Amino acid sequence: MVSSKRGNEQGTSHEGPERGGIIARGLRTAEPGRRPTRRSREEDVARVPTDPSPGRSIVSRRAIADIVRAATLASYGVTGFSGPPLARLAGALGLGQPGLRLDLATGLGIELRLTVAYGLPIAEVARQVDSAVRHAIRRSLAREVDRLTIHVGGLRYQPGGPPPASERPDPTAVAVADLADSGTDVA
Repeated sequence: MVSSKRGNEQGTSHEGPERGGIIARGLRTAEPGRRPTRRSREEDVARVPTDPSPGRSIVSRRAIADIVRAATLASYGVTGFSGPPLARLAGALGLGQPGLRLDLATGLGIELRLTVAYGLPIAEVARQVDSAVRHAIRRSLAREVDRLTIHVGGLRYQPGGPPPASERPDPTAVAVADLADSGTDVA
């Protein structure tokens, strides 16, 4: 991430990512130091094409895999992807995506191998993942998933530490109920 420090007219500075872009030729911009007028904004909007142009978009396998991976890991109860040790090693080196297989030859087919948190209903987690992945693909690519197969490769138990010890009351301690029953006024 590139960071730049820029100043404005008041002499204050702004830190943040450097922004860049291309300015189309032939557009009149406001004079330096002045805000664009309503007329110049209307002229700019008038130049933007609104008709769809013929052509096609190409989405890479990696982009689809990233969409599926993000939707899957965001689902409640999924602790990660599973696979053989060699595939996990290749994934750690950035050479593959273990637990995720895409089939684009006969439509959009997705196969997932997951680990699920211990103690949660596996079928419900799988339904949640199915819904999340289908929605993410539909929203991002405007396309339906033809096949989605989910394999649960294991359960992961992640203890949060020992359970809190139950407190045994001290038999000699004075309880609140004892004070209330005694008739004394305690503030």
